[in-house]
Amino acid sequence: MRGAVAVAVLLAAALTGCADAADEGKPVASAQPSARSPQAAPAEAEPRTVAEFLARAEEAMAGQKGWTFAVKGREGLVLRGQDSSATYSATVRRTTGEAWALHSTGATVSKGVSKSEEIYVADGTAYVKKGAAGWEHGPVTDPEFADKVEDPIAALDAFRDYGDEVTLAKADGRVELRARAASGPLTGVRDKAVVRKALRELAPTLRQLRAAGVTAPESAIAVGGVEETLVVNPSTYRVTAHTFKCTFLIPYDGQRIRYEQDVTERTSGTYDEVVAVPEGLG
Repeated sequence: MRGAVAVAVLLAAALTGCADAADEGKPVASAQPSARSPQAAPAEAEPRTVAEFLARAEEAMAGQKGWTFAVKGREGLVLRGQDSSATYSATVRRTTGEAWALHSTGATVSKGVSKSEEIYVADGTAYVKKGAAGWEHGPVTDPEFADKVEDPIAALDAFRDYGDEVTLAKADGRVELRARAASGPLTGVRDKAVVRKALRELAPTLRQLRAAGVTAPESAIAVGGVEETLVVNPSTYRVTAHTFKCTFLIPYDGQRIRYEQDVTERTSGTYDEVVAVPEGLG
């Protein structure tokens, strides 16, 4: 998410983070067989495995010039019953293809104060503007910038990397691909790919907590739970939603600080325009 969260008197620094899931885009009329064709092409076999659904979803999303996503997220810290959190909402427009680009406009709300945020991604570079501050830019692979960019289509690559950690379920007219880690000591699940992602989300907050005097080693941190879900339409194979949730428990002064993040990205429609970085930024 991209919030600013304070924990009682411990932390008054900015926190960054998450995203929101996906509703399905506009339906696209399927092509009809040519009158010259003796017969329609044989139907493809229905996907059955995680890898097959990911391949179909990637093909379906690449079949449009671009997509629009609605993003919502929350990031918070709880200590001694005091909850300090920030929420984030944005509209993301993301083109497809090798030279993909992204434009996000949104706002973070913390302690009743709203701060606007605008992001462009093009040619491997992210450009970020928060509130009245000037533009910052850097490689989108840099964790500092990657943490600020919500790219729902990138979830397809993430789930492919998760390998055997992903389970497949069909329910209520949708297909759900899910990677999760149950609660327990961080040391026991540290090597799970979905937990490594959660740790990257935690990292900015953990650095601020360290600076504020929270010195618990990683071996003392517990996972409250991590879950990432990709929802695919079983007919069109489009990604309709992507969610990410994680909770960590960090010892401090005989108690535990609870870190929470919850992000949802929903596909709200197709996008047929061009994302262009404003002149002077590129």
